[in-house]
Amino acid sequence: MQKLRWRGVAAAALVVGIAFTGLAIAPNQAEAGELAILTWEGYADSAITQKFEDETGCVISRTYVGSNDEFPAKLAAGSSIYDAVSPSVDTTGILAKMGVVEPIAIEMLTHWDDIYEGFQTHPSVTGGEGWMPPEGTVWAAPYSWGSIAWMYRSDKFDTPPDSIEIFWDPAYKGKLSIWDDKTNIYAVARYLFGRDTNVYDLSDEQLAQVRDKLIEAKPQMRKYWATAGELVNLFANGEVIFSNTWGGYQSALLIEQGIPMVEFLPKEKADGWQDAWQIVKGTPNMECAKKFVTYMESPHAQCQMSLTMGYSMANATAAKECLTPEMYETLHQGDWTYIKDLDFWQEPIRVDKMVETWNAVKAAQ
Repeated sequence: MQKLRWRGVAAAALVVGIAFTGLAIAPNQAEAGELAILTWEGYADSAITQKFEDETGCVISRTYVGSNDEFPAKLAAGSSIYDAVSPSVDTTGILAKMGVVEPIAIEMLTHWDDIYEGFQTHPSVTGGEGWMPPEGTVWAAPYSWGSIAWMYRSDKFDTPPDSIEIFWDPAYKGKLSIWDDKTNIYAVARYLFGRDTNVYDLSDEQLAQVRDKLIEAKPQMRKYWATAGELVNLFANGEVIFSNTWGGYQSALLIEQGIPMVEFLPKEKADGWQDAWQIVKGTPNMECAKKFVTYMESPHAQCQMSLTMGYSMANATAAKECLTPEMYETLHQGDWTYIKDLDFWQEPIRVDKMVETWNAVKAAQ
């Protein structure tokens, strides 16, 4: 299902009550500081964060990642250079177990009661078995959610694709692309073993079959893309015509350029993702980090994130209050039929084996 990105459309025509208060901090209470964040491209766009910086005096510097595997790698290499991070929930628990992030007091999250209950109770938000945080705390503050959908240039297909089976069709050799990320394993596992397969707990034999199937698809691939901009350029330049995508984002950027794009969920089922903010353990900028994590759940930040990125928001109350009916429907806020048809990410049982498998695919000749 195609989603739209709302940047460039007058907010007054789309949003009701967008000027929600983010933090209850008057300008004369602002306290200067720094905040180094490790995040996804666009998540700290000035349209989202300018209000925070103006109110708090905390100045944001941004470092971007292209996959969730970069979060543990970068924090293990030197977590002290970051203050806050925004991994997906298949990675928030990994960071907690590594001891590189702080538990967050629920009372600090002033908008916690407005967050979708299913996001509040995710084991990598509240703490899984064997690593529960102190009572009354969470490990991650839910921020956004969406799908890892698939998209294609509609002018290049006589029959619209409805499956990833196109991976192995020689007619599309060199015209396909997939994200440089281990989650491709999930898509191919569902293709091979059925849409209801528990893709987060695959056996060695299953992983070997997925590896071999992905290697078989390599001749079809023009490139494994790493950033949103890279994929947009591949489509815009006519190099690729089919890829997975961060649902609602890259396709809309291409549509803005006049390129005919269609986004869809394959019959094998699609991944669902939830991203959340975490505070890096021992940050010297703790006050700015706490204020920032709280702010990013606020109605203002949530609505601006949806406007800017085209992603769905974690704050259910804000979604109802600030989105027009058209936007609410387009972003699938409260659309439980759509949500239930997504396979929301979880921490893999053997994440090291997943990474090893994906690296073996990339290394294959």
